[in-house]
Amino acid sequence: MTRPAPRSGSRASADRLARLLNLVPYLLARPGIELAEAAGDLGVTERQLREDLELLWVCGLPGYGPGDLIDMAFDGDRVTITYDAGIDRPLRLTPDEALALVVALRMLAETPGVANREAVERALAKIENAAGDLVGAPVAVRLPADNERVEALRAAVERGRALRITYYTAARDESTERTIDPLRMLMVGGRSYVEAWCRRAEAVRLFRADRIDAVTELDEPAAAPPQARPYDLTEGVFRPSPDLPLITLRIGRGERWITEYYPCERVEDGDGDQWLVSLRVTDLGWARRFVLGLGPDVMVVAPLELAEQVRAQVTAALDAYATPVGSDAPSADPAVAGVSQ
Repeated sequence: MTRPAPRSGSRASADRLARLLNLVPYLLARPGIELAEAAGDLGVTERQLREDLELLWVCGLPGYGPGDLIDMAFDGDRVTITYDAGIDRPLRLTPDEALALVVALRMLAETPGVANREAVERALAKIENAAGDLVGAPVAVRLPADNERVEALRAAVERGRALRITYYTAARDESTERTIDPLRMLMVGGRSYVEAWCRRAEAVRLFRADRIDAVTELDEPAAAPPQARPYDLTEGVFRPSPDLPLITLRIGRGERWITEYYPCERVEDGDGDQWLVSLRVTDLGWARRFVLGLGPDVMVVAPLELAEQVRAQVTAALDAYATPVGSDAPSADPAVAGVSQ
């Protein structure tokens, strides 16, 4: 059975978290409601609702056995919450929590490139109103460790100066020297970027601030050509396209988080609790490192070239641990290489 392709990772995860937080109070107010009716009210499919209920049922204490914190009873296609673990109570923030939210929202509201600034300001106003005099207390705000680099990039953008940077490209696992003409600073997914015309690529590129190893402000002004246009980042930084390589992985239950964090083209049921997941990648070099960083519950189904690259690197790693000649050397077991047999 083919599943609909999930939305971008961060957005899908946020939507599901909000749905789960609302689900228990909703069901408490409607004991014995039919799943189909509840799914319609919540704007999800009945299958998605069942998966949400399964997740709620096993969330709790280490071991994550059913009914640890949230318990429920099923009667055919009807469900009733029998224990809610206090989720029916409205959220109340401690003074420290309220102040932390105020500080974070104030910093976010002042960050260049933040989308939906009006929503941030509305949320900030509501929390400030609820917190009362607490928000007037002096607060020292520390930005992330790359703040100095971000400030240098922001200053260069404001002064309209060209930059020479040393940039690490994770997709190719290499560092390069580039001269760029900055266009703007952005904050996307909690990370700072400088969007600029790259003279080497002769195109607009996004450069993550924490991957810029060195930056030098040049005496010459930034001179992006007329065709340089900012990216539309409403759907995130990575935008899959048909010209990018398509890989297919067989994943177990423990690796299903992949479908929440990466935009997938297809997610299909496989044998048992396995899923077949297809997604676009920037290149096979990135895909090889990605697969090697996953657990043994992931196998490469396609393309064959990727499977062979993963096998070769795993075999080389095992050979590096081989014992001296004359003793029993460990064998390179392809089953641990993330390669489908």
